[in-house]
Amino acid sequence: MRPVPFDVRDGAVLVEFPEASEADANRASVTLAARLRERPGVHDAIPGARSLLVLFDPRRLSHDTLRDAIDAAPPAGPAEGGTRRTLTVPAAYDGPDLDDLARRSGLSAAEVARRHGGAEYRVAFLGFAPGFAYLTGLPPELCAPRLPTPRTRVPAGSLAIGGCYTGIYPGASPGGWRLIGRTTLRLLDPGADPPALLRAGDRVRFEAVSAGELPPPASPPERRVADGRAPILRIASPGLSATIQGVPGGGRGLGASGIPPGGAI
Repeated sequence: MRPVPFDVRDGAVLVEFPEASEADANRASVTLAARLRERPGVHDAIPGARSLLVLFDPRRLSHDTLRDAIDAAPPAGPAEGGTRRTLTVPAAYDGPDLDDLARRSGLSAAEVARRHGGAEYRVAFLGFAPGFAYLTGLPPELCAPRLPTPRTRVPAGSLAIGGCYTGIYPGASPGGWRLIGRTTLRLLDPGADPPALLRAGDRVRFEAVSAGELPPPASPPERRVADGRAPILRIASPGLSATIQGVPGGGRGLGASGIPPGGAI
């Protein structure tokens, strides 16, 4: 399984594994990401479903040197592809789409919950929203297309199915996945390192509980405010359509948690 790097732009390389299955390519991308993050000059290594995006400082690390490091990396074995952590997530299977999914699969709602909760999942990658993990390992009979019309607001903690992935919405957001349950587990803490609870390569199990048995939600993360400090910026003349962008280093290295660097203030 030979990695094939492509230059995307100065300081960015996309690594693909064209000869591998999606599962093997993802494991290889997660393993390679962990190795490359330790290399001086690499800002971030972000796994995808079957590829890896590497962001780096071209003043410290040339494209040719990075390509050599990618080519020299040992292939990922079948047991590799992550941190090997296993997390258990308590979940109440009472989502608004559970009955419809049961009819689609020819099963009862209780059987859908049993089969979903009885599987072991693996975090393939994070994206769509900060902390949103795409989990593989869904029983094939539970795969279901996304909703034809997405909801404008999905509550935080919603357990959902989209295609053959399952996942949990870390925060309230629009979304088109089918909601089958919910959890009170906090999946994103901006002050933590890393901010996302789930990481690519983690193993995840769901423990079915009643709604009354769900743990109380954790308190929101404490906001860090620079009280009493001198202002560092004053807008003298904003001009037309002017924005302030976060510096490239702001949030750098958090792409694997689904958080992009910088951005408009």
